[in-house]
Amino acid sequence: MADQIIIGVTDCSKFDIYRDWVLSYSVDITVIQLGYKLDNFDEIKKCNGIVLTGGEDVHPRFYDQPEYYAYCYDDDVDEKRDEFEFKILTYTEANSIPVLGICRGMQVGNVFFGGTLIPDIPTWGKFDHSKMHDKSDRYHEIIVNPTSWLSQMVNTDKGLVNSNHHQSTDKTGKGLVVSALSPDGVTEAMERIEPHGKSFLLFVQWHPERLKDQQSPFCKNIHEAFVHAIKTRLKNESK
Repeated sequence: MADQIIIGVTDCSKFDIYRDWVLSYSVDITVIQLGYKLDNFDEIKKCNGIVLTGGEDVHPRFYDQPEYYAYCYDDDVDEKRDEFEFKILTYTEANSIPVLGICRGMQVGNVFFGGTLIPDIPTWGKFDHSKMHDKSDRYHEIIVNPTSWLSQMVNTDKGLVNSNHHQSTDKTGKGLVVSALSPDGVTEAMERIEPHGKSFLLFVQWHPERLKDQQSPFCKNIHEAFVHAIKTRLKNESK
């Protein structure tokens, strides 16, 4: 049996869905749930990779626009979670740990790197990207930058993804670049400007863990690339 890979998945209301997706394509993965409510930050030292999950709006004070709080969902802001996940990113950057950020994970990641957020997409004059009235995920096309690292991962320049968010990134954080957009110009993915020689870092706005087509390159290929990066890092460390 192959050595177990340990992936930390941040705590959220839909944690089980993320955990099951992380485990879905491979038998040699173990998941550790990380969260401030669990008071278990030190467990990160066991982790070979981190998935930042979806959830609450990032408090706008963290990107120096506290006046945007009026556009946030009042019962859906958790500053302790924000701080916990900034601490995770400080650790992963310092220790070259592969990171995959999903939905809120992209937003908290962008803020960590000094970027800002659009607090409510429809108010800012874009299409509605939140869930449908029947609570199901919205679906729309995205365009992938053909020269991006993401493009090499998914091997296509466009595709259909799900959507369930009312905030998005605005100004891009330092060292990051947008690698996919929706047709109305909302950022759908971000990566390092210069990924070579640095740890895996990919932020996506869609939800690969619950895409209808789990064989989609926007789901399976991303999972495979993330796990491959972890295995490569472990192999290099053992040399």
